Amino acid sequence: MEKLRVNENCIGCGLCVNQFENYFEFNDDGLSVAKDVAIDENDKKELLNIVDACPGEAIVIEEEK
Repeated sequence: MEKLRVNENCIGCGLCVNQFENYFEFNDDGLSVAKDVAIDENDKKELLNIVDACPGEAIVIEEEK
């Protein structure tokens, strides 16, 4: 199962949160965090676009162990 992760490079621009509130949210510091949900295959193409568009290159898709 694949999941999203937002790393320490997040700058809090909100692109991911605004596009996919069901996968991302802001933490108390105003930075994005990935919600603990599995990626729906129907959303994968758009999520890959968000990964590529992230200005901080902070979003990654990982295989959950």
